[in-house]
Formats: sequence, C-alpha cells, structure tokens
Amino acid sequence: QVQLVESGGGLVQAGGSLRLSCAASGRTFSSYPMGWFRQAPGKEREFVAGISWSGASTYYADSVKGRFTISRDNAKNTMYLQMNSLKPEDTAVYYCAASAKSRSLYYMAHNHDEYDYWGQGTQVTASS
Repeated sequence: QVQLVESGGGLVQAGGSLRLSCAASGRTFSSYPMGWFRQAPGKEREFVAGISWSGASTYYADSVKGRFTISRDNAKNTMYLQMNSLKPEDTAVYYCAASAKSRSLYYMAHNHDEYDYWGQGTQVTASS
C-alpha cells in the first residue's frame, strides 16, 4: 500500500509559476513509476506528465510540453511538477499517481487504470 499527498497548489496570474509536490509513504517510493493528472470542472481527467521509477525517462502531454517539468527525489520520497508560463486552461485539480507496474509511460498515460494509487488532489488556478 502506498499513500500519496499533493501540496503546492494555489492562485496565480497567467504567465506565473507554481511547483507542486507529491509526498509518498508506505511501500518503497523508488520502485514506482509516477505521474501527474488533472481534472477541470465538467471535464474528464487528463494526463499531464509521467516519470519512470529512476527519473531517467519522462513523458508529457502536448498541452504542457515545454512549460511543465516533472521530477522526483527518491531520497525524499517526493515527486514534483514545476509549472511555468501558466495559462487559464491549466486551471484544474491536480492529482499525483503511482503504479507498481512496469508499463511504458506512453501506455500508462493513455490507460489511467494502470495507476494503482492516487492522491487527494490540489487546486491550481491561473487567472487572466
């Protein structure tokens, strides 16, 4: 069993930055591929970014590529999402997730049920 807790969300002006954190506890953090997802009001949950267990591989949704950076620090049992040049379209609840499976990041981005553990979410709002 793994527990995930997100933090770092808030309200910023369009063009601003935020850094989200996801703290993991329970089973060993380093063995799990992880990712960030988001869900805006009235919309389906969508993939944002994924990272391999070692941090060597990353994968991004086209909508955030070049603006967001995913990373992880296994010594601190924490994953991060650095969000730059925020747009109003980025406004959503952001969730972190982890999986005990060894599928490719691309496959997991398009198959959300491959992620076994989810956090409670943190609100991100980018105003015009």
